Amino acid sequence: MRIEAVKTHILDHKLETAFESASMSFTRRQHCLVEIICEDGTVGWGECLGPAKPNAAIVQVYAQALIGEDPLQTEKVWLNLYNRLRDQGQRGLTMTALSGIDIALWDIKGKHFDVPVSTLLGGRFRESVRAYATGSFCREGVERISDVAAEVARYRHEGFHAVKIKIGFDVEEDLEVIEAVRESIGPDVRLMIDANHGYDYLEAIEVGQRAAAFGIDWFEEPVLPEQIDTYAAVRAGQPIPVASGENWHGRYAMHEPLARRAVDIVQPDICGVGGFSEIRRVADMAAMHGVRLVPHVWGTAVCLAASLQFMAALAPNPPRRKPLEPIMEFDRTENPFRQAVVQTPIEHRQGIMTIPDGPGLGIEINREALNAYALKEV
Repeated sequence: MRIEAVKTHILDHKLETAFESASMSFTRRQHCLVEIICEDGTVGWGECLGPAKPNAAIVQVYAQALIGEDPLQTEKVWLNLYNRLRDQGQRGLTMTALSGIDIALWDIKGKHFDVPVSTLLGGRFRESVRAYATGSFCREGVERISDVAAEVARYRHEGFHAVKIKIGFDVEEDLEVIEAVRESIGPDVRLMIDANHGYDYLEAIEVGQRAAAFGIDWFEEPVLPEQIDTYAAVRAGQPIPVASGENWHGRYAMHEPLARRAVDIVQPDICGVGGFSEIRRVADMAAMHGVRLVPHVWGTAVCLAASLQFMAALAPNPPRRKPLEPIMEFDRTENPFRQAVVQTPIEHRQGIMTIPDGPGLGIEINREALNAYALKEV
């Protein structure tokens, strides 16, 4: 079995209502899928976290070294690609593009052996996971506090056991939003806050100290991801557990915050950290340092399927009679091609997501949707 072709698919949709986090504005949803085709007709699919067009460009740089390679030798291929661009950077686009390729290769491997990727990773510890709803961005032209409160109330009624909201805009307004959300969802729904590195150290400390009264599960990305010292200081200066990791690409980026216990929860994204090959190593590192791992998830059903396969194989840590189960991040913002790209949508039912058990990622791609949502250059 040899690789014959590597293709990218840039999906695009103009949003009806623009929205923003503390660090980014969204007027469109764009995602990059990777398709790897083998000489025997086997096809694997992956996805890259981050800007779609730059990811597609880097995938094509890597593609030069993929043609003719054995897709089953995932470790050998991963290291070869990593080494090709290591002098230009071991984080960012070089890793997000490599992630999409690696996921596609594991999809091929699973199809070749006729088993789910989770089986290849060592076995399935679970067949389903609880999901939490991510949303609550600041929407253009909409009064923020009442809008977010109404949004999270919908998630509660849909059966989600937890919600995560966006903060990082303004300390006082953010605290008003947190209070309104807690009133809306009641005392029994878990609540997480995500600042998308919008605060400086003093703001993060103040928010953490004042928001703790509302029963917050974790405080995500309070400060810039480069500032490991500041993460440690925020963790020490306020009572809410600190989470981060979606922007720490690869094991080397993860090493310092894990070794220093700068965070309580680490959040690798399989489409950004280096795919299945690398997220396994990050999971082992987190377990060694006693840091909880909750994956970051943001993308199409390809990303959802890959994340679920990883979570199926994620070993309980620590092992005990009633293990602490991982939870799945489920983006609820506008994205019509999220589920359209697969023949069978990967949806939740009362906040529970079933892990696909078919070969590879366990999904079939809907090529009509790929064509319908393909980026049309102006």
